[in-house]
Amino acid sequence: MALRDRFRRLIQKPGTVDLAPYQAVVAEAGDREDRVRALSDEELTAAAAKLRDGDLDRAELCALGREAARRTLGERPFDVQLLGTLGMLSGHVVEMATGEGKTLAGALAAAGHALRGRRVHVMSVNDYLARRDAEWMGPLYALLGVTVGWVGQTSTPAERRAAYAADVTYGPVSEIGFDLLRDRLVTATDDLVLPEPGVALIDEADSVLVDEAMVPLVLAGASEHDPADPLYADLVRRLRPGQHYTTDEEGRNVQLTPSGARAVERELGGVDLYAPGGTDTLVAVNVALHAQVLLQRDVDYIVRDGAVKLISSSRGRVALLQRWPDGLQAAVEAKEALETSASGEILDSITVQELINRYPVRCGMTGTALAVSGQLREFYTLEIAVIPPNRPRVRTDEPDRVYATATDKEVAIAEEIADVHATGRPLLVGTLDVAESERLARRLERAGLACVVLNAKNDAEEAAVIAGAGARDAITVSTQMAGRGTDIRLGDGVADLGGLLVLGTGRYHSSRLDDQLRGRAGRQGDPGGSVFFTSLEDDLITQFAPDEKLDVSPADDGRVDDRNADWVIGHAQRVAEGVDVEIHRNTWRYNQLIGLQRREVLAERDQLLRGGHADTLLTSRCAEHHAELVEATSAEQVAEAARQVALFHLDRCWTEHLAYLADLREGIHLRSLGRGLDPLVEFNREAVPAGKKLLGQAVDRTVETFNALTAGPGGIDLSAAGLQRPSATWTYLVHDNPFGSLDERALRGLIAMFRRKGR
Repeated sequence: MALRDRFRRLIQKPGTVDLAPYQAVVAEAGDREDRVRALSDEELTAAAAKLRDGDLDRAELCALGREAARRTLGERPFDVQLLGTLGMLSGHVVEMATGEGKTLAGALAAAGHALRGRRVHVMSVNDYLARRDAEWMGPLYALLGVTVGWVGQTSTPAERRAAYAADVTYGPVSEIGFDLLRDRLVTATDDLVLPEPGVALIDEADSVLVDEAMVPLVLAGASEHDPADPLYADLVRRLRPGQHYTTDEEGRNVQLTPSGARAVERELGGVDLYAPGGTDTLVAVNVALHAQVLLQRDVDYIVRDGAVKLISSSRGRVALLQRWPDGLQAAVEAKEALETSASGEILDSITVQELINRYPVRCGMTGTALAVSGQLREFYTLEIAVIPPNRPRVRTDEPDRVYATATDKEVAIAEEIADVHATGRPLLVGTLDVAESERLARRLERAGLACVVLNAKNDAEEAAVIAGAGARDAITVSTQMAGRGTDIRLGDGVADLGGLLVLGTGRYHSSRLDDQLRGRAGRQGDPGGSVFFTSLEDDLITQFAPDEKLDVSPADDGRVDDRNADWVIGHAQRVAEGVDVEIHRNTWRYNQLIGLQRREVLAERDQLLRGGHADTLLTSRCAEHHAELVEATSAEQVAEAARQVALFHLDRCWTEHLAYLADLREGIHLRSLGRGLDPLVEFNREAVPAGKKLLGQAVDRTVETFNALTAGPGGIDLSAAGLQRPSATWTYLVHDNPFGSLDERALRGLIAMFRRKGR
């Protein structure tokens, strides 16, 4: 193992951080354990305070942190946990297996960064984990003299300021991003919530930094919205596949056939969909068709409390606050006969990747980092420190059981569950989507097998349910990622039965997600097992290896014992992983330019917000009128009016620029690909000049508005100048994929490219 690690480091292979220096520090911390244990609580806190002076004594931090955890949590951190702490203190992502104590290791790392004088944001994937971990680790932080707070969706502005004033703040990554977006629109410094970024310590780092990396977090403002006409939803519902529309082999694109176009035109009263000026109607029909054909209820979304809730493809659970772009969101709502939710114009947005890269120091922890080490290095300049388990893993991972058809597979899964359950051994069954979990639950119910279904429809209780999945006789059916962050402890006598058995109902598009599911069994040296059931009809194979023809002879039960079948499954998964990386890379390329333009605008905005930049500008550009206003009021009122006018027009110009870029990106593919041009080059060719004009346009509008200001008995009347900001704002995440909505031909080309590479 050590020889292999040295070789990987020699060739600079990702995931090769040398643990030897950390092991020496941990050994030194062990030598100090008896001395530190003799300290009183007050002496321990005082000793921790001394760490704030000069360079951080890492061995002393580990010794003090270990003792503080023993006293406050009843847990003495293992050496491997301290290795994880040191890895994060060094700015790495540490890979620690499920059940190895990442939460405590992360808390000690956060405390260490805080004692260095850095403000730390510990980012999680949801509100529950943020609050749980902040409150759970609170006594530990207090004994070390470090303050801690947390934010969630329901936190008030005052609660947010108090939480961010602490040394360490826990919060969902989305909520911290939304606070940043709101801060970018304040008109007074007293309204700011977030401090300057210091350290981002990311829990479930692979999920946040890779799976959610390019998800745009959006701040929207109220505007007149045009709900989707239910006429289109009713119309496309009556169209027939093959005759009226066709879909591509990946199931990502749908288009009308000539027959379908004629049928739609007849239903709409004889319109010409392709006539000049008919674009809006054609777009509305295509969006409705996309919603009807490509988006499946209980797979891509669920309907809960009268609203459409998206399901995260990487987590298999409700993606809180996430929605599609307004047109598609409204089309799905019309399809389900629901009231159209409020839309609005985008005031600002930021991707998760941009948010994380604002922090000078980035680190994190997860159970599955090595598989995405290349992406973490490429997009975040992060390296992986692989921490060995405290006890050797004894989990048994069986080879895949492959079946010819999906029906054969489902029958075999039910039979396996029945056989294992008869022994009392608990099972955790990981499904690919909500629909599959409910279908399996119905099959088990018919067989007289009681199970608990944990999926996107009841995720509020997921932690409690998943914690009990190791009890004797338990059958838990769960979509991917449900209950992540919660340990599954074995019930009495379960170890003698072989421990928890994890059964996957199919391979995910990423081997990393397979490993996450496997990792739920065999924590801390417990016995356990895992096995995946797959079929040659699974979406993974039909989408990403459709050309691989297999001549197999299944057994009577449909099982396929063929090495070529195993190769095809692995090949399809590698193709899917390659496509995901390329989509990430392409989306990042588009957002690079927008990020550069945003930073220029924000630098200008900060000058306007914090100083007299606007007043100086308008004193120069509108000298005579400026003097008149000063004479009629006071200089402070004029300076404040200048600031408000300048901020309004800068924000307005940025909002309009974002809308222009969205339209540009949407249309550039259709224009450029038809002529064989690079869409990204064409996008930049038009976006760069538009960005250069933005600040000048804002200044021109500011001068025009300022010159029209009048002063009355009550001072300067800004409302008469038309400076109307949105009456309401809200935040959400957009399900964004430039290939999914813009360029299906490019996606098919990517799949073909990665198929060739895999041969």
